[in-house]
Amino acid sequence: MRNIALIARRELGSYFLSPLAYVFIAIFAAATGAFAFYLGNFFVMGQANLQPFFTYHPWLYLLLAPAIAMRLWAEERKSGTIELLMTLPISTTQAVVGKFLAAWLFCGVALVATMPLWVTVNVLGVPDNGVVFASYLASFLMAGAFLAIGSAISAVTSNQVVAFVVSAAVCFVITVSSLDMVLDAFRGWAPDLIIDSISSISFLNHFMGITRGVIALGDVVFFASMIGLWLFINVVVVDVKKGS
Repeated sequence: MRNIALIARRELGSYFLSPLAYVFIAIFAAATGAFAFYLGNFFVMGQANLQPFFTYHPWLYLLLAPAIAMRLWAEERKSGTIELLMTLPISTTQAVVGKFLAAWLFCGVALVATMPLWVTVNVLGVPDNGVVFASYLASFLMAGAFLAIGSAISAVTSNQVVAFVVSAAVCFVITVSSLDMVLDAFRGWAPDLIIDSISSISFLNHFMGITRGVIALGDVVFFASMIGLWLFINVVVVDVKKGS
């Protein structure tokens, strides 16, 4: 745990050494607010809730999460510092988890930057703060799943642009897998079990389930499993690359 904490602290500190970190946080806060107020018709609804605010989080993460994750391993490989990192007295698993946690905490900071909107809603009305808290938790868990996918793909290539594009594409496919336009391609010839399985891996289903205010164990386990699976793939890829 100590090695993981050291790596996470090092990586998280490196984010804030660059002005891009502050630009990212500002863009995330501004974009989520703009989507809620303009596309989500926040004022037209006349209700004190943040549902329009959270509705657009999955689509924002499709771009912003891969942008964070693309540098995790691709930059290390391109600059040659990955060899130095692997010579330290740490395991590959510790390195992968530490770098992932730093990126996840950075996303958490970006989410915290949006909390003045939560305060504003409480000033304007009486929202269900339990639902708002659950929605923030859902957003944070979903961000972790996106980042785990991006981290694993970043380990495959030394090109950050390639890592970004492939990560965004994979995340998009998983996210939209529950939509009718996707499932309709399987209906009529595929068994219901396959259709249900495809739908069940969608981030949208589990994210929207929690944002309704019900923190179901199944939804939390889904996101935890996705994170664990992709971090395992990340470890395997780094080990294979290290041995080649």
